[in-house]
This record gives sequence, structure tokens and C-alpha cells, in this order.
Amino acid sequence: MDYAIKTGSVEHHPGSCLILGFYQKRKLPAATLAQDEALDGLISRLLKRDDPAAKAGDILPVNHLPHGSKAERILLVGLGKEGELSAKDYRKALTAAIKAAKDCGSELAVCALPDVTVGEYGVEWKTRQAAMIFEDGLYRFTQCKKSGEDNNKPPKLKKTVFQFQSDEAETEAGNGLNQGLAIAHGMELVKDLANLPGNLCTPTYLAEQAEKLAKQSKKLKAKILDEADMEALGMGALLSVSKGSRQPAKLIVLEYKGGEAKQKPLVLVGKGLTFDAGGISLKQAANMDEMKYDMCGGAGVLGLLQIAVELALPLNLVGLVPATENLPGGNANKPGDIVTSMAGITIEILNTDAEGRLILCDTLSYAERYNPEAVVDMATLTGACVVALGRQPSGLMGNDDALCNELLQAGEEAGDRAWRLPIWEEYQEQLKSNFADVANIGGPDGGAITAACFLSRFAKKYHWAHLDIAGTAWKTGQDKGATARPVPLMAQFLLNRVK
Repeated sequence: MDYAIKTGSVEHHPGSCLILGFYQKRKLPAATLAQDEALDGLISRLLKRDDPAAKAGDILPVNHLPHGSKAERILLVGLGKEGELSAKDYRKALTAAIKAAKDCGSELAVCALPDVTVGEYGVEWKTRQAAMIFEDGLYRFTQCKKSGEDNNKPPKLKKTVFQFQSDEAETEAGNGLNQGLAIAHGMELVKDLANLPGNLCTPTYLAEQAEKLAKQSKKLKAKILDEADMEALGMGALLSVSKGSRQPAKLIVLEYKGGEAKQKPLVLVGKGLTFDAGGISLKQAANMDEMKYDMCGGAGVLGLLQIAVELALPLNLVGLVPATENLPGGNANKPGDIVTSMAGITIEILNTDAEGRLILCDTLSYAERYNPEAVVDMATLTGACVVALGRQPSGLMGNDDALCNELLQAGEEAGDRAWRLPIWEEYQEQLKSNFADVANIGGPDGGAITAACFLSRFAKKYHWAHLDIAGTAWKTGQDKGATARPVPLMAQFLLNRVK
């Protein structure tokens, strides 16, 4: 969809759907008040007649406007109490607005919601959120559907104008729009990759998409390590997972050089299990199709590198994505097998379904060669994290308080929250093995934490944080589909680093 920033009266857009806010007790923001006056008090009369609650996200459609009005219809969006609109409720209002606008049949929407007051947030942030939420609301996965079907037709909405009363808002709004669209485009890439089935999105396919991405900018280079390369590096843990699959493993390396030559890079690591059946420790059949989403962390890395390219971020970044499948083939890992990692640490595999940490640990060791400023890994790692935190926040663990606090703050700003869990030394006791240096599981207690404790053994030489996105990377049930989290959090983290 096309977007534009305009200042002045919303009345100057013929044939549009106007998206205007209203508060409780029938109080009106400036743009709504101006439109009410232009319509001889129509909005005030309707609000008095219908007396809507005006909770955040409530919609009151006005489909019949007086003769001579340039707009076709108005969507009045509830904003709660005047002066108390929170970031959460602002996003809720935007989500409701784009859904209603998409369904109303107009080709042009003029939205004044980014011009309302949202706590201490500025125009740039409000516009960025609006662009991201509108693009998310319009996202459709159609790659595997027959074209031309009624339920596969794109929405009629072609353009959105974000409207501001003051000319002074134009520059900040433009910056916010550019940022929001870049993040939205990165999220769309993530969702497209993650929603593809495992027979299409293989490790090789994921590597090809990384190479395609690298062609977009001279600042971005892709290098794909095959199994022979990984064998030479001693990545016995990662390669042990791919043994049960006919699809060869790939280690995707993306290097983005947008900062000064001497600037240490931030390394982003993403788990890339393009399908996870659990291996010999086979998962239950119910909902196993959702294990195509076990590569959402890896897809997130590709999305973030695309955002960096689109915004020309002045940072040095490295993206690392270990990509493989985990299947119960004749050569697959068996419970009790012992493998040797790139770090030389031997690992007893007590559960082959705890494979994510096996491919990540070698990748974390590989990250050392970049002498990184910090390393953040993103992984759909443990069902235990969903049990602990549900599907609202991502789990956050790490060995550096400053880095973790940065990520927590970025999550709050982006509306993509994380919650920190401890990785105290006491939890390491659960990973003891009688036969190897470490076991790959620590029992039923604190599973998300012991998984992070396992990874921490391979991240001792740099500042490191781990995001467990098992509960947030996709939605299940009727709304099944990838969410592209934690891309909003991580994009905000990178923007904050630039500042």
C-alpha cells in the first residue's frame, strides 16, 4: 500500500474514508473537532445519540455524510479518556482502525490518529507505529493459494494518508513513516518465510533467500557454509542434528558494514530449524505442522538485515543462521549419543528434541571470530517458556545486565515486550552428565532457564542475550500464522543503538 504524510485539514481528500479519534464523554481531538465543525456538528450529534463507550479500539462508522462532503465515510475510533491514552491502547486503536478501513471498501484512507497525544511519545514514534500496524493488518499469505478465488482477493484499500494539523510535524512524521515501513517490510519477509511449509522452505531455500537479500546492497555480503565447511570447523553438535535429514544443513552468514571500519559488530543469531519433528524423541502428531515455525528466529535475522539495508543503519551487523531439519532418520541422533561441539565441549544428548541448543551452541562459538560488541540470539527454543510466560512476552536471559536492560526497554517502546528470567549458577547443576561435559536437557524444572544456561557455556567471551520466542513467534488456532516477533523489539534495539 502507498503512504503519504499531509498537513492541514482532512477535508481536502475527496472520496476518502476518514479515520478520526474520539474520547470518552464525547470529547474530540483537534482533527475530529475540525471535521465536526465542517459537517455542522454531525459528529457531535451522532456521539450524543449513540453514546458509545469510547474504549480504545471501539469503532463507530458514519457511512452517510451530507451532500457536498468530499469524504465518503468516517470511521470514529475510541481512544479512552482524554489525556490518558497509553501506548498499548494507541496500538489497539490503530489495529481496530485498519481492520475497519480494510473492510469498508474505500481505496483511500485518511488517518488522523497519529496526531493525538500518546503519553510522552513523539510524532516520529506515533507514525512509525501506525505504519507498522497498518501494514501488519493488511498482510496476507497467498503464495500457496489459487489466485482469483473470492477469499484470495486483495483489499480495495490502496493508499493511506497520515494527517497532521501542524506543518511542524511533517519532518518527524516522515522519519517515522520511513522507519515504520522498513520494519514492516522486514516483518513481511519474516512472515512469508515462516508461513511457507517445510517442503518448500528448506535449509537450502533459506540460504538462497539470504543470498538474494545480500544483492540488495553493496554493504551486505552473504556467505553460506555447507556441511563440509562445518565439519572442518568441528561443528559436531550442529551437524549431529542434520544427520537424520536428507536436506543438507547450511550455516548462513550475513555481514552488513554500515558503520565505521573499526566499529565492533553486533551479532544476531537466529535458530533456523526449517522443520522440527523432534528426531528420535518424536513429537506428538497434534499441531506438529506448526513446527515449520521453528525457523522464525532465523527468518527474523534475515528480516533485521533487510531493515538495516533499507534504513542504511550506521552499524556493523553480522547475522548467523544455522539452518537444518530435525527428523527421525536412520542416521539421526539417538538418546544417549555424545557429540563434540566446536568449543570442544562434549554433549550427552538425552533428548533429541532439544536440538535447537545443539545448533545454536556451535553458532555462538563461531560468533567469537567477530570480536563482537554483543551477541543476541533469537530462538523458538522451549515449550517450557510458553508454560512459564504464556504467549505475551518473549523470555529474555543473558550474561550482561546492561544489554538485557537495553532489550527490555526496546521491547516496551516497540510494544513487543520481553520478560527477564534468571540464569543463576545453581541451575547449571541440572545439566550435569555422568558421561559427557554437559547434558542437553536439565529435567522438567525450569526448562527455559536450563536451555539458556546450556547456551551460556558457549557465550562466555562476549556480552550475550538470548530471546526465547517459542510463545511469541507465531499464533495458533484460527488465527494461525507467523507474527514476526521479536523483529519490532530488535529493530527498536538497533535504532536505539544508532541514537
